[in-house]
Amino acid sequence: MLKQPPFMSKQFSKISIVGLGYVGLPLSLQFARSGVSVLGFDLDQQKVNLINAGETYLKHFPSESIAEQVDANRLEATTDPSRLSEVEAILICVPTPLGDHREPDLSFVLDTARTIAPHLAKGVLITLESTTFPGTTEDELRIVLEEGSGMKAGTDFHLAYSPEREDPGRDDASVKTIPKVVGGYTSKCAEMAEALYMQALDKIHRVSSCRAAEATKLLENIFRSVNIALVNELKVVYEAMGIDVHEVIDAAATKPFGFMVFRPGPGLGGHCIPIDPFYLTWKAREFDKHTRFIELAGEINTAMPDYVISKVADALNEDGKAIKGSKILVLGLAYKANVDDCRESPSFVLMEKLEAKGATVDYNDSFVPVVPPTREHAHFTGKKSVDIEDTYELILVSTDHAEYKTFDFSGYSCSLVDSRNCISKKPKKYYNA
Repeated sequence: MLKQPPFMSKQFSKISIVGLGYVGLPLSLQFARSGVSVLGFDLDQQKVNLINAGETYLKHFPSESIAEQVDANRLEATTDPSRLSEVEAILICVPTPLGDHREPDLSFVLDTARTIAPHLAKGVLITLESTTFPGTTEDELRIVLEEGSGMKAGTDFHLAYSPEREDPGRDDASVKTIPKVVGGYTSKCAEMAEALYMQALDKIHRVSSCRAAEATKLLENIFRSVNIALVNELKVVYEAMGIDVHEVIDAAATKPFGFMVFRPGPGLGGHCIPIDPFYLTWKAREFDKHTRFIELAGEINTAMPDYVISKVADALNEDGKAIKGSKILVLGLAYKANVDDCRESPSFVLMEKLEAKGATVDYNDSFVPVVPPTREHAHFTGKKSVDIEDTYELILVSTDHAEYKTFDFSGYSCSLVDSRNCISKKPKKYYNA
């Protein structure tokens, strides 16, 4: 049950948010708008410089929103960890990727802890927001903070976990309005975390421990992963039966209870859903438990790019062509519609697989005009978006940006494979994938 905390005299006047990416920047802006002084900390000097200049590096956050808080002296950024001694709370928002063997990589979290620990003021609140497996905050982060600061969690400083729930591109929810789950190392730690978040957010839901809060975020993303895998599998099965899965989903959605809409696609993208379920899979092995649903969902979702590539091959074959030697344009590099976030995007996988089969591949995405550096797809770094033209053998829709839904392909002579079922003005050679 959502609840408001009891009256608390503690008011935080200055906090720091470590990691100024897709999670940290919006959180920083929300606290600043609420009157809390925010010192953003990031190792990326370019990000720090842009914030201090009142400029953005995330397309869905206009420069005006940053400049307003900077000009009001409520937002500042730094690369100097010694300045963290000035603040009453530190919120850690750094990546938690998977390793090569789907094992959790806590290096960003623990390196952050080693960096900030010598500069912690007594009584400071440390909150981890990065998605991770149950036990990370208490068993991993706590130990590093205690060793580096010489202080004890729950006694000399407060420790809590509160998972981010940011969903870029949504108009019906924001950092302020999405209920915030909080769990503390001790009850006092949880109280402090509640008090902090209540200064900037509408609703807080307190759970019994950091572990419960960590498990909550995993459940949310496992739920999505499993259900997306289900409709992806049904897409393939229904196609073999001559049934349009999207028609079926639309019909099922008319039921006013017991059904939630999920849509199939070319694979999973974003930092959370393709990654987070495997934190629990990895941790469960410690308890000799098997996560069969999670692993099966991962297998199905991971196989979807191959399914889409097979549809590309079929479409080209209808024209007497092969993937090898064909020019192919991929529409959309972002992992979801109308955002500039291309982390873990299935578009990268599709482009790699097409190139491996001998195709020349370009992409179009107004939200991602140039491919940023990525850990797993570094060879695409610097590649630029091109115009949509009828000069390709095939166009492949990977992301359902609004502009693609209304784009007029009706006069195009090339084939178009639509993995999102989003194109309204279709060419003659249209294929649903």
